[in-house]
Amino acid sequence: MAPGGSVLNLTRELERLVAHVAATVDELSHVDPARLLLCVSSTRSGGVGGMYAKIHPLRFAGGEKSVTRRRGRHTYVSTMPTVLHRETEILYVIYFLVPRFLDLPLREKLITIFHELYHISPAFDGDIRRFPGKNFAHGSSTRRYNACMAKLVDGYLAGHGHPELLAFLDGTAADLRGRHRALVGRRFRIPRIRTERA
Repeated sequence: MAPGGSVLNLTRELERLVAHVAATVDELSHVDPARLLLCVSSTRSGGVGGMYAKIHPLRFAGGEKSVTRRRGRHTYVSTMPTVLHRETEILYVIYFLVPRFLDLPLREKLITIFHELYHISPAFDGDIRRFPGKNFAHGSSTRRYNACMAKLVDGYLAGHGHPELLAFLDGTAADLRGRHRALVGRRFRIPRIRTERA
């Protein structure tokens, strides 16, 4: 489609895709798409170097909304913010960094999406999935984590049957701008933890 055609809403398309993934991929069936807020954030440059997406959980370990810590002689309480969307409390905010994310090949875009979704705790309690050991976010090897995501993506693609859900991932940011009048998406300020002295 030539410029002057449709407007592509990136977050709406991501929401449709994530809902399908959660409904069809057993390893991600614990994800409730209604309690995720999918957003876009700008990067200064395109290309495929750097971070492509990031997840912000809205609960601490074990699903706790607040935690108490001592620093020297004082005690502090840190509290996660409350984020509401469509009258539903959100537990995770996921940002996709554009144009960098859009400049990845389609399979790599999907691996990035699965990577962020797999970070969500199996309990879906607002905390991230925690692996044993020091690197609790990715386990003993980030490379192994991503290899696992690649297998999940390949299985998803093998039995997909809904190419229309993937159409917005086909091509680079420049390709998409050539096919659409505009690219739009939800922008949302990163939620900030509030810390106060007890």
